[in-house]
Amino acid sequence: MNTGLCIEDVTVSYHRVPAIHHLTLSVPAGRCVAVMGPNGAGKTTLLKAIAGLLPLETGRIAYNGRSLGSGRERGTIAYVPQREAIDWDFPITVRGLVEMGRFPALGMWKAFGSSDGAAVDGALDAMDLGAFADRQISKLSGGQQQRAFLARAWAQQSDIYLLDEPFTGLDRNARLAFAECLHRLRADGKLVLASHHDHSDVAEVFDEVVLLNGELVAAGSTADTFVADNIERAFGTRIFTGEGA
Repeated sequence: MNTGLCIEDVTVSYHRVPAIHHLTLSVPAGRCVAVMGPNGAGKTTLLKAIAGLLPLETGRIAYNGRSLGSGRERGTIAYVPQREAIDWDFPITVRGLVEMGRFPALGMWKAFGSSDGAAVDGALDAMDLGAFADRQISKLSGGQQQRAFLARAWAQQSDIYLLDEPFTGLDRNARLAFAECLHRLRADGKLVLASHHDHSDVAEVFDEVVLLNGELVAAGSTADTFVADNIERAFGTRIFTGEGA
């Protein structure tokens, strides 16, 4: 049986115009993966397609051999949108936000129990947010807000974590703290895919890179994939990455 995420011949279109087309890709679990490419390359489209938020025109997406989007995969995927898509003034505490991560497992009738509380506490501890549990999310720093939404996803106890530009707007200290949280997910055997635009920290944060520009340009380990030739093919320009020109 195939393990990890398997994307086979996937095309996603907006008004019949393909945003990504005929994409085939395999990614094992226990990895942090950067999804990179120029604006309009299909990064967010790919994440939303995996999350089941956009229909596939062609192809199939599966995890551990089971098709996603069938309605039987509740809890398999946690999706964290871009920060600007979130209403940070919504009156909820950090703990209340993280508790929302348990709702998919509870369904309509099951009561919030001790195991759910333990999952919430574990998520808060994993993201170093225990001291902020009773704070309103609007009172958090940008890095703390990102970690709070990642804690909600952690509490969901998913297998795949999809993050749309999670490092945008974070200073270096916040970026390092957030990267450490992603590495904790990886160490727990989870698959993390994050759309990313900063070329300077790719090797520091991510194990693998997927380069897109409407179609797959290159994919694989960061050391082998995030090299000047592939970057030039994806972005149409040569960007210094640290290796010899």
